Amino acid sequence: MSHTRRNMLRILGGGSILAAAGAGSFLATRTPTKALAPWASAGGYSEPRRRALSYAILAPNPHNRQPWLVDLSRDNHIRLTVDTNKLLPHTDPFSRQITIGLGCFLELLRMAAAQDGYLATITGFPQGEMPDQLDQRPVADITLVKDANVEKDPLFAYVLERRSLKEPFDLKQQVPHSVLSDLASSVKNGTKIGATNDVDTVAAIRGLAHEAMAIEIETPRTYQESVDLFRIGKSEINANPDGLDFGGPLFDTLAITGLFSREAALNANSPVYTQGIDAVMANVDTAMGFVWLTTKGNSRLDQLAVGADWLRVNLATTQTGIGLQPLSQALQEYDEMKTHYSAIHELLNASGDTVQMLGRLGYAEQIPPSPRWPLDAAIIKV
Repeated sequence: MSHTRRNMLRILGGGSILAAAGAGSFLATRTPTKALAPWASAGGYSEPRRRALSYAILAPNPHNRQPWLVDLSRDNHIRLTVDTNKLLPHTDPFSRQITIGLGCFLELLRMAAAQDGYLATITGFPQGEMPDQLDQRPVADITLVKDANVEKDPLFAYVLERRSLKEPFDLKQQVPHSVLSDLASSVKNGTKIGATNDVDTVAAIRGLAHEAMAIEIETPRTYQESVDLFRIGKSEINANPDGLDFGGPLFDTLAITGLFSREAALNANSPVYTQGIDAVMANVDTAMGFVWLTTKGNSRLDQLAVGADWLRVNLATTQTGIGLQPLSQALQEYDEMKTHYSAIHELLNASGDTVQMLGRLGYAEQIPPSPRWPLDAAIIKV
């Protein structure tokens, strides 16, 4: 059980609840097996497009919305579109973060195809870039062609181990300079990477990220957007394996007894609200290093490239045994965040560039993978 979950269990009395519920049998049945099945079935397809897509759906993406839809109606071709019901209009009003998530998906698709000896040629936004917000026009067209010379990517070996590590980091373990160097060499798609483990700089970024997180929580519409995506307990996670999952015996018991609900999470006077904020801030405040990606421009193609390189950074952290969690609150483009948006660009010396992604680095216990919809849920035409 993680530090965060132990802390909430102590505060909310979950230990006595579990004992009363008959902990042995209850603990054994709380894993949302159905929602985690795509991790086990990745690669279990003979058809090359489906095989590559079965890995691509494991890509990191904002709020775990999994916004990808694919059309397989043409041989050797994939058309990627976005599920507009999965957009985040309040925290991501221009669909920038969603586009980055789609870039992660495309890079993982490319890597998976290469493993099987297929060259994936990706054309981004073939009908135009949709500057204001994504719509139903295609995000990318992809063709797969057998190619004996295609290079396999060594980072692909870490796909099934990759996590966005949402736990407090160990304050006694420093981020080595060698890790930062390894991350710098992982980007391949034209983005610029920055990273630091300098104590004073890390403290300054922590403080700004903490304030930005507080703004997102204290702004009713942005916080509501997250709470609406809470999936509490095994049944909810299996039924809707996207959004923000709260799974395991602790959250199941708290949900059953009414101690944890979306209503409680919205009540500023409830223990769920106050301890939930404490848990989230513990993540921010224990960052032991930071990594960020910037681009000269901010086009949709730039954003897809950022997604490709963010996936690579995440796989590189997995390779080196270090945790990575995105902290994008200060990069969000809604009115209440303007001051902090400017401040983070200044602090990171962006020099007119756009800071596209920011993540904290450190060491913590390993966590289970995030729930996923099965591949068939993403296929709209065959």
